[in-house]
Amino acid sequence: MKKLTLIRHAKSSWSDLRLRDHDRPLNDRGERDAPFMAKMMASTGWAPDVLISSTANRAFTTASCFAEALGRDPLTIIKEERIYEAGSPMILYLISQLDEAWEHVAFFGHNPTFTTVANLFYKNDYLDNLPTCGIVEIEDPQATSWDAFAPPSAVVTNIHYPKQYF
Repeated sequence: MKKLTLIRHAKSSWSDLRLRDHDRPLNDRGERDAPFMAKMMASTGWAPDVLISSTANRAFTTASCFAEALGRDPLTIIKEERIYEAGSPMILYLISQLDEAWEHVAFFGHNPTFTTVANLFYKNDYLDNLPTCGIVEIEDPQATSWDAFAPPSAVVTNIHYPKQYF
């Protein structure tokens, strides 16, 4: 079985308009939500083999909160520049190229792409918008390789987002 978790970065700041989009940090709500959601997921036994993040500051900062909640060094996070500004075809390509030794992978990235990708795996529902720091868990019990990770056997099993808890 292969499992993919998509995590949208926590809420980012627009307070410094001189910053490039890539460099924007988390705002106060993002600084609250990312550690909370990370600890919540870790408390359930959620433990991906690897964390792969967009190189954008807000995504990598979110991923770092999850690494810390899992007791991992944030330096172990794989930075993947192709996640930033990727469309769904690129995300699907990156999934297909994952190391076969990994059974569970977490991607940290951006909308609208993560909502679009999540909807590809939704069986009987539709996600309008994955909120900031939203988490989508997708499982494929039939996949023995990442290039076989696909609907209809790969389906969304859980969605979590901060407003469920605050």
